[in-house]
Amino acid sequence: TGLLPIGSVVMIGNSKKKVMIAGVCQKGGQEGKLWDYTGVVYPEGFLDAQKMILFNHDQITQIYALGYQDAEQLEFKEKADMALTKLREAQE
Repeated sequence: TGLLPIGSVVMIGNSKKKVMIAGVCQKGGQEGKLWDYTGVVYPEGFLDAQKMILFNHDQITQIYALGYQDAEQLEFKEKADMALTKLREAQE
């Protein structure tokens, strides 16, 4: 499956709020960990940089909507999936 497109709306864990994916392959948090996604609460969207949500694909419990997909996005997804795999292998 790989990474979901930007704009996808998902539920992560036991959260009560949906999250919209705003970015992929992000580094952040106290340890500079590599995350699959960064997101914003849905439907409010971006509130401020401190309220961005970092999460991984395996934390998604439900997908409500997929973001826009076209040839450009599919090409990006393929490259991002490969890059994320290599970066994760380098961290091990």
